[in-house]
Amino acid sequence: MRDLIIKTAGSESVIHCGAGTFEKYVPLIDGQIYVITDSNVFALYNHLTEKYFKDAPVYILKAGEQSKTHFNLFAILEDMLERGMQRSCTVIAFGGGVVGDIAGLAACLYMRGLRLVQIPTTLLAQVDSSVGGKTAVDFGKVKNLIGAFYQPAEVIADPVFLKTLPAREIRCGLGEIIKYGALDGGIYQKLSAAENIFDLDFLGKITADCIRCKADVVEKDERETSGHRKTLNLGHTTGHAFELFYKRKSHGEFVLIGAYYELFIAQKKELVSDEYRDGLTKLINSVVKVPSYKNTVEAAKFAKLDKKNAADGKITLIVPASEGRCVEIKLGFEEYAAYLSDCAKSLEK
Repeated sequence: MRDLIIKTAGSESVIHCGAGTFEKYVPLIDGQIYVITDSNVFALYNHLTEKYFKDAPVYILKAGEQSKTHFNLFAILEDMLERGMQRSCTVIAFGGGVVGDIAGLAACLYMRGLRLVQIPTTLLAQVDSSVGGKTAVDFGKVKNLIGAFYQPAEVIADPVFLKTLPAREIRCGLGEIIKYGALDGGIYQKLSAAENIFDLDFLGKITADCIRCKADVVEKDERETSGHRKTLNLGHTTGHAFELFYKRKSHGEFVLIGAYYELFIAQKKELVSDEYRDGLTKLINSVVKVPSYKNTVEAAKFAKLDKKNAADGKITLIVPASEGRCVEIKLGFEEYAAYLSDCAKSLEK
């Protein structure tokens, strides 16, 4: 087990990482509790909710990104009111990224803020979305348009939940882990040297490294005001655009696909060496087959909606440069779309 602490201007989060953290720390949560989960997690772990939260109301969302809406957010808030939740209540987000995002926002809004505990059950949520305080719902076909920064009091990241994940969810989590490898030289070296990056023991150990990396970034730039936190969006601008246009794959897979296309741009801009690009590409290809997408110009239009774009409307990308170092570049839409098209054509060969 390992505890990590994120200290920001207004709060402190404790992240418990490692096997056995669920059984050790969940019984210590006392007082009024409200649990938010989804249908998949409830089907697998209802015995745990009955054992540890037997007197608490449990709100069950339909599993999937389609549940991350303002309609469900207000349904949760209404249910919390009807059940008499008070300001002393602790909201438990028991699930993956969707549950964590909407539960975190509900905790932020209800009575201007309740104590929040994240218990992430997917690899992606453990290494990334449960940590750092971003909460949101999708709106108007834009991911995470309505949200707030709201730090959890605790995160309990126990690898025991990884055992029931399908292969696609493991690939999804590896999308974010490889992103951290592109941001942190130590993580990159561990990934490159690993015999099998899909091994659950390996994943359980490297989760803490990824959380430490994110904690360092969040402490420096909690609300994306200095620009440092932008680095966490490596692969996400193009990944989100493709995710919204093409669908069908998981968020983490699209992050890897986006990173591949953005690596292509970095190489064309002579920002990254061939050797380092080849190393990252090898990791990406070990997890997902990168498609040669058609209609990339249409998909690129979704990148115009990205919240991180420059004030002049240029597309902002974070691209790898060398081990542990990345750079920000800004491209006009036509140039950006042309690069995506060129990359897609290169994949046809």
